[in-house]
Amino acid sequence: MAEGTRFKVYCSECRAKVELAADGFRLALGATRERTFYSFTCPECGAPVRKPAGENIVAALTRAGVSTMRLLPVEG
Repeated sequence: MAEGTRFKVYCSECRAKVELAADGFRLALGATRERTFYSFTCPECGAPVRKPAGENIVAALTRAGVSTMRLLPVEG
Protein backbone atom coordinates (compact mmCIF):
# COMPACT_ATOMS: atom_id res chain seq x y z
CA MET A 1 0.00 0.00 0.00
CA ALA A 2 1.10 3.53 -0.61
CA GLU A 3 2.58 5.64 2.12
CA GLY A 4 -0.10 7.77 3.71
CA THR A 5 -2.72 5.02 3.54
CA ARG A 6 -5.74 5.76 5.69
CA PHE A 7 -8.38 3.40 7.06
CA LYS A 8 -12.03 4.04 7.88
CA VAL A 9 -13.14 2.49 11.15
CA TYR A 10 -16.04 2.73 13.60
CA CYS A 11 -15.70 3.55 17.27
CA SER A 12 -17.40 0.94 19.46
CA GLU A 13 -18.07 3.56 22.13
CA CYS A 14 -19.48 6.63 20.36
CA ARG A 15 -20.24 4.97 16.98
CA ALA A 16 -18.36 7.66 15.07
CA LYS A 17 -16.95 6.69 11.67
CA VAL A 18 -13.39 7.97 11.64
CA GLU A 19 -10.46 7.84 9.25
CA LEU A 20 -7.01 7.13 10.66
CA ALA A 21 -3.51 6.86 9.24
CA ALA A 22 -1.42 3.75 9.87
CA ASP A 23 0.35 5.37 12.82
CA GLY A 24 -3.00 5.61 14.62
CA PHE A 25 -3.26 1.82 14.94
CA ARG A 26 -1.56 -0.96 16.86
CA LEU A 27 -1.74 -4.58 15.71
CA ALA A 28 -1.37 -7.51 18.10
CA LEU A 29 -0.72 -10.94 16.62
CA GLY A 30 -1.89 -13.63 19.03
CA ALA A 31 -1.21 -17.35 19.04
CA THR A 32 -4.74 -17.92 17.69
CA ARG A 33 -7.18 -16.05 15.47
CA GLU A 34 -9.30 -15.20 18.47
CA ARG A 35 -6.36 -13.41 20.09
CA THR A 36 -5.32 -11.32 17.10
CA PHE A 37 -6.66 -7.78 17.16
CA TYR A 38 -6.04 -4.17 16.19
CA SER A 39 -6.59 -1.19 18.41
CA PHE A 40 -6.80 2.59 18.19
CA THR A 41 -7.92 5.56 20.22
CA CYS A 42 -11.06 7.22 18.88
CA PRO A 43 -10.23 10.81 17.91
CA GLU A 44 -13.86 11.81 18.53
CA CYS A 45 -14.41 10.57 22.10
CA GLY A 46 -10.95 9.39 23.23
CA ALA A 47 -12.11 5.84 23.95
CA PRO A 48 -9.66 2.97 23.48
CA VAL A 49 -11.08 0.64 20.79
CA ARG A 50 -10.05 -2.97 20.24
CA LYS A 51 -11.40 -5.11 17.39
CA PRO A 52 -10.64 -8.59 16.05
CA ALA A 53 -8.31 -8.73 13.05
CA GLY A 54 -8.76 -11.45 10.47
CA GLU A 55 -6.21 -12.35 7.81
CA ASN A 56 -7.23 -9.58 5.38
CA ILE A 57 -7.10 -6.88 8.03
CA VAL A 58 -3.73 -8.13 9.30
CA ALA A 59 -2.36 -8.09 5.75
CA ALA A 60 -3.66 -4.58 5.00
CA LEU A 61 -2.43 -3.08 8.26
CA THR A 62 0.96 -4.78 7.93
CA ARG A 63 1.41 -3.52 4.35
CA ALA A 64 0.58 -0.01 5.54
CA GLY A 65 3.32 -0.19 8.18
CA VAL A 66 1.16 -0.41 11.31
CA SER A 67 3.18 -1.03 14.46
CA THR A 68 2.88 -4.75 15.25
CA MET A 69 3.54 -6.80 18.36
CA ARG A 70 3.47 -10.55 18.74
CA LEU A 71 1.67 -11.83 21.84
CA LEU A 72 3.19 -14.81 23.62
CA PRO A 73 0.88 -17.63 24.76
CA VAL A 74 0.07 -17.68 28.46
CA GLU A 75 1.34 -20.77 30.17
CA GLY A 76 -0.48 -21.99 33.16
